[in-house]
Amino acid sequence: MKELINDWPVGIRAFYARVTERMETFGPNLGMPFTRSMGKGLFEIRAKGKEGIGRAFFCTIVDWRIVILHAYIKKTQKTPQKELKIARRRMDDVKNW
Repeated sequence: MKELINDWPVGIRAFYARVTERMETFGPNLGMPFTRSMGKGLFEIRAKGKEGIGRAFFCTIVDWRIVILHAYIKKTQKTPQKELKIARRRMDDVKNW
């Protein structure tokens, strides 16, 4: 996942870093505008910068460990089903491991 996020434009990456730092301090449930529930234990980090919008899906596992499952640069208003399916499949893999 790091490689995908490292390829993001610097402004979006910086916002993502600030959100993840807050998550380390205050826990994963920051709420809007930083994080949002996507249902059934899947959440998204909502990163934005002057270059655009990035999204990173995550879930939590034992002892509130945060696992980043998938990341992409958002190009449409609505979250693409393809991106959600990837994140949900990875979440199932992580939770059943």
